[in-house]
Amino acid sequence: MPAIGREDVARLADLARIQLTDDEITRFAGEFDAIMDAVASVSEVASEDVPATSHPIPLTNVFRTDAVTRTLTQEEALSGAPDAQDGRFAVPQILGEE
Repeated sequence: MPAIGREDVARLADLARIQLTDDEITRFAGEFDAIMDAVASVSEVASEDVPATSHPIPLTNVFRTDAVTRTLTQEEALSGAPDAQDGRFAVPQILGEE
């Protein structure tokens, strides 16, 4: 894989509107090279007989059965509210608007 040099890092930082010092550019260039080497080593191991996975451990979703049940009435829902008006929860005004 081609190495990512200081010029590449400076260009990427400019495109992202990130100001980097010369020391940061040098450090990031080295870090990008390490990342590229890691990706290359994984690419070498991956082959057509190795299935792609999104997670190392098989996951299964746990769903409950979808059953129609009794829901709260409006009065029951508002019964525990400190204040209610016109069948709705009443809360303190926070935005100063009417």
